Amino acid sequence: MALGQVERRVFEFRGWEVDLARRELRALGSAVPIGSRAFEIIETLVQSAGELVTKDDLMQRVWPGIVVEDNTVQVHMSAIRKAFGPDRNMLKTVSGRGYRLLGDWMIRQDSSPAEPVMSERARPTEYAFRTNIPVATSALVGREVAVQEVGDLISAFRVVTLIGPGGIGKTVLATELARKLFPTLKGDVLFVELVSLSDPDLVPSTVAHILNLQLHSDGTSPELVARAVGDRRMLLILDNCEHMIDAAATMAETLVHLCPNVSVLATSRELLRIEGECAYQVPTLDVPEEGGESFDDVVSCSAVQLFIARTRSLRADFQPQGDKLAAIAAICRHLDGIPLAIEFAAARAATLGIEQVAGRLADRFVLLTGGRRTALPRHQTLRAALDWSYELLPETERRLLRHLAIFPAGFTIDAATAVMNDQESSVALGISNLISKSLVSLDGSEAAPRWRLLETVRVYAREKLAFNRECDQSIRRLAEFCLTLFAPFGTESELQVAIDDFGRYAREVDNLRAALNWAFSQDGDHALGVELAATASDFWVAMSLVAEACEWACTALDQIGEAAGTHRELVLQCNLGFALIYTQGMSQRTYEILSRALTLAREIEDFDCQQRATCGLWLFSARSGALNEALAFARDYEAVARARNLESRATAAWLVGVPQSYMAAHVEANAQLQRALEQYPPARRRRDMIRLGGDVRCSALSHNTVNLLSLGLLDTALRGAKLAVEEARLTDQPFVLCVALWSAGFASLSLGDMEAARHYGEELVDLAYKRALRPFRAAGLCLRGSLALRRGAPATGIELLRAGLADMRETVYLLFDPCFRKELAAALGATGRIDDGLTEIEETLGFATETNYLWYVPEILRTKGELLMLQGSNEPASIENLFRQAMAHANGQKALYWELSAAISLAEFLRDYRRNDEAKAVLSSVYNRFTEGFSASTVRKARALLSELP
Repeated sequence: MALGQVERRVFEFRGWEVDLARRELRALGSAVPIGSRAFEIIETLVQSAGELVTKDDLMQRVWPGIVVEDNTVQVHMSAIRKAFGPDRNMLKTVSGRGYRLLGDWMIRQDSSPAEPVMSERARPTEYAFRTNIPVATSALVGREVAVQEVGDLISAFRVVTLIGPGGIGKTVLATELARKLFPTLKGDVLFVELVSLSDPDLVPSTVAHILNLQLHSDGTSPELVARAVGDRRMLLILDNCEHMIDAAATMAETLVHLCPNVSVLATSRELLRIEGECAYQVPTLDVPEEGGESFDDVVSCSAVQLFIARTRSLRADFQPQGDKLAAIAAICRHLDGIPLAIEFAAARAATLGIEQVAGRLADRFVLLTGGRRTALPRHQTLRAALDWSYELLPETERRLLRHLAIFPAGFTIDAATAVMNDQESSVALGISNLISKSLVSLDGSEAAPRWRLLETVRVYAREKLAFNRECDQSIRRLAEFCLTLFAPFGTESELQVAIDDFGRYAREVDNLRAALNWAFSQDGDHALGVELAATASDFWVAMSLVAEACEWACTALDQIGEAAGTHRELVLQCNLGFALIYTQGMSQRTYEILSRALTLAREIEDFDCQQRATCGLWLFSARSGALNEALAFARDYEAVARARNLESRATAAWLVGVPQSYMAAHVEANAQLQRALEQYPPARRRRDMIRLGGDVRCSALSHNTVNLLSLGLLDTALRGAKLAVEEARLTDQPFVLCVALWSAGFASLSLGDMEAARHYGEELVDLAYKRALRPFRAAGLCLRGSLALRRGAPATGIELLRAGLADMRETVYLLFDPCFRKELAAALGATGRIDDGLTEIEETLGFATETNYLWYVPEILRTKGELLMLQGSNEPASIENLFRQAMAHANGQKALYWELSAAISLAEFLRDYRRNDEAKAVLSSVYNRFTEGFSASTVRKARALLSELP
C-alpha cells in the first residue's frame, strides 16, 4: 500500500455500498443522508452476513447502557427503509425476534488517499465544544413526549424539520432538545436565527458567522460554508426558515451532503423538501374535551398545565379550583392549544381574572370556529390573540411595544430608551410590564441584560407601528442610536476599546443592517446613511464580513452627496480599497480607490487614514509584484512616521523591510524587520489587523525568513518561520496564518525537510480552501508541486505547479510567482521537456529583472545552467558562466545560501571536466563561511561533495 493511504472495508450489493470507515451509505456512488445511530444499525446488520440480529443484541450494540423504547427502534428502522427507497425490503423484520439485512453483500478492500481532515474520533479530547443555545428561563410544559420523539428522529435522520403554525412552539421545542443533547453529543450545538434576514443571499453568511467561520470572499455560498465546516460534529438548528425556504433548504442540503458529521434541525411552516428530510408535525397541546371537565381530566391536559404554570409565575397564590378550572378549559379550547396564545391568556388572567379573559376570548375568536380554523395561515390565528392582548394594554405600553418592533436583533435598555426618546426609568418600567404580559422575553443567551420580542409579536407590533405612521421616526432614532453606539469604530483613539468589547457590538449587527437599509432606501436619509456607513466601516472588517463591508461602502459612495471630499468619503474609500483587495484582487479599480483615499487623506491632513491608504497601496503593490512601487509607498510612510510615535516607526520598518527582502537588500531588510519585531507594541495587534490589513509581527517574522535563509542563517530562519506559524495561529485570522504557513513551507522545502514542507503545504491548501483565500491556496498547490518534484514525481509536480501559478496570475498575486516558475522549469526539465523549461526560465528571469525581484535571480540563473547541462549543450563555457553569474549575484547580495547552491552546481560541473582542484577551491570558499545550518540538505551535499573531491 502506498504511503499516505488507508485500507477501507466497503460492503457492496446491487449498487448499494456501506462504507464503514467513512460511516457512509451510498447508492450508485452517491451518499444517502442518514442519522448516526441508523447507520450503526446498518453496520451491525451488514456485518452479520444475513444472519438474524435480535432486538436485544441490536440495542446493546447501538444504545449501550441506555434503556430505549420499542418505538425508538421502529423510528430508526423506518429511517433505514426510507433511505433504501425501492430496495426497502432488504431490511427484513422477523416478528418477535429481530432483524436481518438481506442480500449477498460482498466485501471490498479500498486503498484510498488519507483524508486531510481530522476524523471525529481523532479530535483532541480537550476540544471545547460550542453552543449558543439560550438558557431556559422557565420549564417546558407539556412537551416531554415531543422532546423524546424528536430526539429519536434526530438520531435516525440527519435532517429533521419541525413544522406547524406560528406560535405552536417549534423554536422552544428545538432549543429544549438542543439543551438535552449538548452534554452527550460530543460536538457543537449551534442555533441560527433566520427571522431577521430579508435577503436569501445572507443565509450562508449568517450561518458562517454563528459557526465562527472567517470567510474572506466576494460571496459566501453554501458550498463554501460546508467546506469550512468539514468534519466537525455538529447539530445545527435553523430557526424560522419559512420566509427563506429555498435558501435554507439549499444550505441544509449542502451541509448534509458535504459534512458527514452535521445534522440539521429546522423549524418552519413548511417542509424544506430536500433529500433525507424527516418532518415532525409539532402538535398542539392537549386540551380538555367538551364536557369532560372533571378535575383530573382538565389538569392532565398539557395546555391547562401550561396555563396554570404561567399564571402562577405571575401570581404565586393562584389556585385553579371549581369554576376557574372550567373557565381555563374553555380558554384552552378556544386557543386551540397553541402555546403562545395560551401564555398571552395566562398573563392577562393574572391581572384581569380568568372569567373576564374567558368572556373576551369568546367574542374575539368568533371567526376561528369550526373546521375552517385549522386551514387559516399562522398569522391570522395569532393575530386574534395578539389583537386581544394588544387592546388590553394601556396606551403607554402599546406605544412602547410598537417601537420595540423596530429591533430585529433585540434591544438593550439604552437602545429602547433612544428609540422611545423617553426617560430610562419609564422605559425600563414599561419593558418590565411587557415581560410580565409575555410580550417581551429576556434573551438568556447573553451575559448582558438584553430583551427581544417573539417573532410573531414583533411582526404584529411592526404593523401597528406602520398603521400609526411612526415607522420613519422610530427607524431614524435607531439609526441615530447606532451612529452613537458604533462611534468608537470610527474614532482612531477609541478603536481598541471597541475591539476589546467586541461582543457588545456584534450582537447589534442586524439592528445596524436595518438602520442602513432604511437610510439608503428611497424614503430614508442618505446623508445619515453615509455617516453611519463610514462610522461602522471598521466594524464589518472586525466581524470578518469583508464582502458586506464592500457592499455598504459602495452603497454609501454612490450616494455620497455633500459628503464628497470629507472625512466620511475618505474612510469609505479606504475601507472599500482594502475590502476589494481581499474580495476581487489587485484590480485597476482597487488601485484608483486607494489612490483617491490617499489624496484625500493628504488634503484633509488625516494621519491615520494616510497611514491606512498608504498601507493599502503598499499591500496592493507588494502582492502584485510591483516591488519598486511598494518600497516607494513604504518610504512615504516612513517619512511621515519619523515624527510620530514608536509604533508608527516600527510599522514603517516593517513596510520598508518586506519589499527590500525580495529586492535582495537582505542585510538592511533583516535590520528593518528585526526593528519592527522589537519595537512594535503587541497590544496594538488586533487593532492594526483592521487598520493595516495585516499583522505586523507575524508578517515581519514570515518575510524575514527570506533574508535569514539567504544570508545563510539557516537554523535561525527555521526558528523564525516556526514562531511565525505559532503566533499566527493565535491571531485567529486565516490570511495571517496563510502567510506564515507559506514562509515555513518554503523554508522547510529549501532546507530539505520534506516532511515539514508537506505538513505546512497541506495545512495551507486546506485552510485557504476552506476560507476561500484563492491566492494562498495557489501557493499551497505550488508547494505541493515542488515537493512532488523533489520526491521524484515531476509530472505530478508540473500539474500542481501549473494549477497554482494560473490562479496566482488570475488574482494578480505575483509575490511568490518567480519562485514557483523556477520550480516548474526544473520539473519540465526532469520530464525531458528541456526546451519548455528553458522558455519558462527565460520568462521568469525577465519578470524578476523587470520587477527588481532580485533575491531569487541566483537560483533562476543556476537552474538555467542545470537545464542546459541536461540538454547536453555543446557550449560548456556558457553553462559555467551561468553558474558563476549566479554565485556573483548571490555574493553581491550577501546571500550565502544561494551562493552555496550555485557553488555546488559549479563544482559538479568542474568535476565532470576533471578540474577537481578548481572545484574544491570554489566550493570550500563558500562552505567555510557557514556558521550554522549544517543539517540542511544543501549544506550536507556540499560537505559530501568536498569529501569526494581529491
